[in-house]
Amino acid sequence: MSGEKRPAADSFGSSQLVKRAKSDANLGGSSAVAVANGAAQNGALIQAISRTGALQNPVMELTGHSREVFAARFDPTGQYIASGSMDRSILLWRSTGSCENYGILSGHKQAVLDLHWSRDSQVLFSASADMHLASWDVETGERIRRHFGHEEVINCMDVSKRGTEILVSGSDDGYIGIWDTRTKDAVAFIPTDFPITAICLAEAGNELFTGGIDNDIKAWDMRKQAVTYTLLGHTDTVTSLQISPDNQTLLSNAHDSTVRTWDVRPFAPADRRIRTYDGAPTGQERNLLKASWDSKGEKIAAGSGDQSVAIWDVQTGKLLNKLPGHRGAVNDVRFHPKGEPILVSASSDRTLMVGELGK
Repeated sequence: MSGEKRPAADSFGSSQLVKRAKSDANLGGSSAVAVANGAAQNGALIQAISRTGALQNPVMELTGHSREVFAARFDPTGQYIASGSMDRSILLWRSTGSCENYGILSGHKQAVLDLHWSRDSQVLFSASADMHLASWDVETGERIRRHFGHEEVINCMDVSKRGTEILVSGSDDGYIGIWDTRTKDAVAFIPTDFPITAICLAEAGNELFTGGIDNDIKAWDMRKQAVTYTLLGHTDTVTSLQISPDNQTLLSNAHDSTVRTWDVRPFAPADRRIRTYDGAPTGQERNLLKASWDSKGEKIAAGSGDQSVAIWDVQTGKLLNKLPGHRGAVNDVRFHPKGEPILVSASSDRTLMVGELGK
């Protein structure tokens, strides 16, 4: 479970990656502007036409990973994106203009499966199939520390939103890991009966939600380290969990090809099911596809095995968009944290796409 701490990787900085604008994709009905493929000396795209949007073109395709991309996350400011891949690397990108790749974080020995930024955007946390969590200084590219203790693949992680930054992790070993980001070893391990494939902390940090291969979502009291209630409804492995911006509704995705919302208020009715959203099939790869909220809690998006991004209206359940462009399963999708009409998606086709949503 443990090993000697290795020094951080030396290599960091701009890599010679080619970013190009998609001319055949469509986000929200907006056509992308074609530009020449290639990079200038500073790594920027050749500018074809001036635009007023934050992106150089309505849809940008980011290439550089050599294997499937499993995670993509805006930092809290919305200025940067981190992506994690089967190729064991984490790439750092700017989220505006030409979406320049400005750094590589190397050190994991197996696939990077989940990522989260610190609240101040100075540290990136990663979860890997190599059974370790890691924290990275994104200014220097140095790995700050590795967190040891899990005995199987770490599928998922989350970070607390208040107080001392605490990490929680879920693993195929069936344990929930609780970590103080300032120390290497876990604060606690909570045993469960099944591998954990999704995990989420409530905003206050006193409640934790987990999902696994038993198809159920469990709500945990963090102080008692005990299950307080269970959310039943999914009929296959739960692949992602995220709490709404107002901390009242839980969003889940699962291998039953449904996305669901649940009432997680303290005094909610016994049946906490709110709505089921269809339109994002799991597909044959059966990856841990993610779903996420927009910054206002009005829309949700989910990756899909049919190579598209699905977006719904939360209140009505109406499918607003099916965004094409990827050539493989879409494993993760995130809205811009500051409410900008921008979305990032990560795919098994080895690319990310950053696009402006139509009005």
